[in-house]
Formats: sequence, structure tokens, C-alpha cells
Amino acid sequence: MTDEDLTNHGDDRKPGGFTVSRRGVFGVGAVALAAVGVGAAVAGCDSDTSSGTEAEETTKAQADPSAQIVDQQRQVRSALPFSDTQDFADTDRGFIAKLEPGVVKDDKGNVVWDDESYGFLSGTCPNSVNPSLWRQGQLVVKQGLYEVVPGIYQIRGLDLSNMTIIEGKTGIVVIDPLISVETAEAGLALYRAHRGDRPVTGMIYTHSHVDHFGGAMGVITTEDAASGRIPVIAPQGFMEHAVEENIFAGTAMARRSAYMYGAQLPRGEKGQVGAGLGMTTSVGTISLIPPNKDVTHTGQEEVVDGVRVIFQITPGTEAPSEMNFYFPDFRAMCMAENATHTLHNLLTLRGALVRDAHVWSQYLTETINMFAGISDVAFASHHWPTWGGDKLTEWLSLQRDTYAYLHDQTLRMLNQGYTGIEIAEIIQMPPTIEQKWYNHGYYGSVSHDVKAIYQRYMGWFDGNPAHLWEHPPVESGKRHVDAMGGANGVLKVARKAYSDGDYRWCVQVLNYLIFAEPDNQKAKMLQASAFEQLGYGSENGTWRNFYLSGAYELRNGTFGTPTKANSASMISALSVDQVFDSAAFLINGPKAWDLHLVNDWVISDQNRTYRTELRNGVLIHYVVPADFKGQAPDATFTLSRLELIATMTGAKDIVKEIQSGAIKVSGDPTKLAQLKTVMDKPDPNFNIVTP
Repeated sequence: MTDEDLTNHGDDRKPGGFTVSRRGVFGVGAVALAAVGVGAAVAGCDSDTSSGTEAEETTKAQADPSAQIVDQQRQVRSALPFSDTQDFADTDRGFIAKLEPGVVKDDKGNVVWDDESYGFLSGTCPNSVNPSLWRQGQLVVKQGLYEVVPGIYQIRGLDLSNMTIIEGKTGIVVIDPLISVETAEAGLALYRAHRGDRPVTGMIYTHSHVDHFGGAMGVITTEDAASGRIPVIAPQGFMEHAVEENIFAGTAMARRSAYMYGAQLPRGEKGQVGAGLGMTTSVGTISLIPPNKDVTHTGQEEVVDGVRVIFQITPGTEAPSEMNFYFPDFRAMCMAENATHTLHNLLTLRGALVRDAHVWSQYLTETINMFAGISDVAFASHHWPTWGGDKLTEWLSLQRDTYAYLHDQTLRMLNQGYTGIEIAEIIQMPPTIEQKWYNHGYYGSVSHDVKAIYQRYMGWFDGNPAHLWEHPPVESGKRHVDAMGGANGVLKVARKAYSDGDYRWCVQVLNYLIFAEPDNQKAKMLQASAFEQLGYGSENGTWRNFYLSGAYELRNGTFGTPTKANSASMISALSVDQVFDSAAFLINGPKAWDLHLVNDWVISDQNRTYRTELRNGVLIHYVVPADFKGQAPDATFTLSRLELIATMTGAKDIVKEIQSGAIKVSGDPTKLAQLKTVMDKPDPNFNIVTP
């Protein structure tokens, strides 16, 4: 598309230009006006390339908000309805008690959750934070025990997610026990301190993301579930998706999650102020208790400790395995994470499979038709409830319309030849949608959701052959730097862009130089300052965290991955197929080209034999049929599933296990040692903003 195409698309903005209401505030998470790339300086700010940029290149101190950002924040304050305080009333409704102090520690005294560190949010919004994001932080930071309706209670503000408690005949049913064992324990103790020491008589996972099951062992024991004493209910496919997401690409996702949630950023006016969906993630012990009852179809009804629950399965929405449900005796619906007080992600910045906006909107329509007319309240596993049939119907309808509109308009424009990045710049949201606070992009954004929809249908390639075989970042950087006359030429362009408030162009240009010359301190410090300006202007919490985390690492070096990508209980939940798949993903192909290894694995507690074969740098596996007449294996190992997990992950030494008799072997087991020599280890500290 040409610039003329963009400017004549029913929008009077210049290419890349934004109005406060359409772009800089609503849902995009970027900086408004000149700060996002119009290329014109804000009134009263000249474009002199010497206006302070050289100072930005010589200090490791964080930048102050620029004049352009200060002006943007002023316009945001005047453009949005900050006098509307209904959300503040709703977050306080039903409040019973806070956790005092709002700090949770593990058994070694390490802090795993610190709500007190956000005390600064009680003050006036500074110019270093988008006022809309500041408002969202003030709402989300509220913590404690809340009554939704008599008999339904929520623990909010003790983790990224909520834990909901339904009172039954003899005990309580827990929905989504947070991320960490420690925060779940603290939340349950807070409930019991004010509602009595009731036993847990049931647990429900709404979906397969870790912030909805990780604290399970803080609520019940594995034996409670395995014995069937306590029903643990989840949507069909829960275990497969919960384990795969956290194990297969877990290292890379965890590293990027540290950026997304600002895990290592200082909390404060120039640092982390929340993530939009919640404040941040707890850093305690992650657990996983497998469910003992699946929800397989919409309309399925279960009774747990006298509590009737009617389920609606919603696969392919916010998670590949997810469900909403309704409590007829309470006239209350649980929306899982399919409707919240923010625009959600269609492709989360940490990485995930692309979600289907079309299916998501269709399931919300089904929810409205099934439950809205018979509900007095709707609550979710994030944020605060919505009370009143008319209000909850409007909330669900407008959330539904948002995902449908994003999907349909992206498809309309991609079929006119626009690319994802172009659609993200020109799409206009309906005023009725964007006027609602709960449709603002605090967690997802219009910009990256549109690109996700394009990716889902069209993939990474935009059809332009110039983009079919581009140089990778380092080689591209070297050529761009050479084309601009060397490092000094790049810095001159970047300084002007910074002074003009064109931070998007500034960071793009400097990225070339940093990848060509990773030791160029001037480039890194100016890049950090430009990232900070973009972060200060972002309405989106995760965009802010990404920008500020990138700046932090440029100034201070990598902070790596502060949380583990998986846990012992997560690993112990691996199926045999997932164990062998996980091993295959570690094979260094070139090192393994000339190896040919064949081993059989008799899984004693499953009465099944698997074969693994390494050839051509690929480790394949399959179940050996009873009448198999193929090649004889190098060795046959007989062991349990848990022994297989322990030996393949290195938790146990296979030689010692064979010597102890825990693993029985026939044939030549020494060849298996060759497999270890061609397996790489994941790197949780890989670079992101430098090569």
C-alpha cells in the first residue's frame, strides 16, 4: 500500500499519525501524536538535534519524560472520562478484609508477592505514566477478600489472577488457585479467618494457563485428587495444553514473560506499575494437580458439594482449553478469562499460539444467550465482577463486538491488499466500543491483536518479495549502518528522531547500530532513553513493561529469567509422548546427523512399549505394535513413567537406577550415552535487545 492509500482510507490522519482518542490511548499501547512517528515536533518543542540527546547517550540514569510525552499525558487527561468512578465503586463492593501486610513469603523467607510495593499508586499520576494505565493500576492493585454475592467470595490482588470460593453444603469449592502455592495458601487462610475453617470439597480449573492452576497444592493435596476424595474439574484437553505450553517452549516464554510482566523492574513512577490484567506474577512454587473429571460438552452439569454448575466449553478462545460456567442457585456466571476489564491478547507478547478472535466472539454470543438473561452477576478470574443483568449483558456484548470487529475489519482490509502492520495503523474502532474503559488495551492492544489476526490467516510473509529473504538482524544492521555513513551517521539520524519525538523511528534506526556494533554505548544509552519514552507513553501495561525492560537491560545488562519455566509437579505430569517430544526438541541436529540409535522403552505402569530412533538429526518415537517385525533395538529399558521422566530430565542417573534395579535393561545400554552428547540445554538468559 502507498501513503496515498493509507491517507484515503476513511481517516484524515497522516500515515502513522494518531489522534489521542483513536490511537495513543485506545488499545494500542503506543505513544500518541508526534511521539509515535508523525515526524513533526509537538508545538513548543523544536527539532534541534542537540537538544539534550547527547546527554542521554552518556548516562545510565533513566530518562525523564520528554516534552512530547508530557503533552500527550495532558491530552489523555482531558480526553478520557476520569470523572467516571463506577469501576472504583465496583472494586470496593463486597470488601471484607485485606491481607495485612500485603506480602507473601515462602518457607525460606523469600518474598513471592508484595502488594505493598505498589503503595505509590495512591498518589497523583506522574508524567512518566499514561494516566489511563495509572487508573487501571489503582483499580487492580486493590487486594483482599470480597463477597461477590452471599456464598461466593473472591481473593483478589494476591497474584496476577483471582481465586474464587463457592460455599457448598459441607465445605468450599475453589476456582483457579492462583499461580503459586504460597499465594493460594495465603488467600485461603484469609478467607478462613473471616468465613470459618471450612474444608475444600472441590476445585475447578477454568483453563490451561498457569495463573489458574499453579497454586493447586496450596489448596489440596495430590492424594486428595488421585483418590477421588476431592473432585478436580477441568475442560477437556486441559493437561495436554497446560503441560505443553509450559514445557515445550517454556524457556523462551519464561524469558519473554520477564519482559512482559516487568519482573525485574523497580516498582515506581518510572518503573513497573502493573500489567493491565493484574499487577504482576507471583514468584513462588508452581504446582499442578491433574484433574479427575473432564468437562467435555456445553450443557454438562455437575454437582459439587451440593453446588450445581452448568458448563460451557470454549476451546480456542483465550486458551486452547477453557470453559465458562453458571451457578443457577446463585444466579451467577463465571467468565474464566473470556471477558475481563481490558481488551485481551490474541497473541500474547510472551509468545503463544494465535487465538481465534472469530471463535472467541461466537462463544461470547453463546454465553449471552445461555446465561446473561438468568444472571445477576458475572465474575471472572481477573479484575472485579459486573453486577446487574443489563450491565453484564452490555459488558459481554461489547467485549464480543470488540473481538468480532477486530477480526472482521482485519479480514476486510487484508483482502484489499493491506498488510498486518498497515491495518494496525489505520483501523478505527467504533466510538461505542472505545468509550468503555473495559475495552481499552491495558493487556492486549488493537495494534498487536490486528497483527495476530493477520498472522493467523496469512502467516509471517506479507507477499512482498523484498521481504521474502531479508538479512537477519546482525547482517541487516551492518548494511544499514554502512548505508547511513557509519555509526556517526546513524546516531545523527537517531538524535534528530529523538528530539522530534519520533521514538518509533529512533529505536528502529538504533537497533541497526546496536546489532552491528553491540559495544556502542552511545547507541545503547540513547536507545534505552527512547524505549523509556515509549514506555512512559504506553497505555498498555505489557508494552510499557517490554519497553522499560529493554531499557533496563541496555543500561544494566541482562536480568535473565527470574522465575522457573516449569516445576517438579509440572514435569511429573508429562505423558510418555511429551517426554520423548521434549527430548527431541533438544537434539542438536548437525551434531546428530551421523548417529543412529534405536532403543525400546517398556513403560511398566502402562503396559506399553515405545521405540525411539535417532537418525538424520531427528529423534522420533512411536508405540511398538504387538506384531512388530522391525529392526532389533540397541537396548530395551523397562521402567515406570516417572522413572522415564526422572532419567530423561537428568533428575536421576540412569546408570545408578539400572544398578539399583529400578530400571531393568537388556541389550547394550552404553549406546544411549551418545544421545546425551547431542542434546543442547535451553538458555534462560538469551539476549533480546542485543545480538
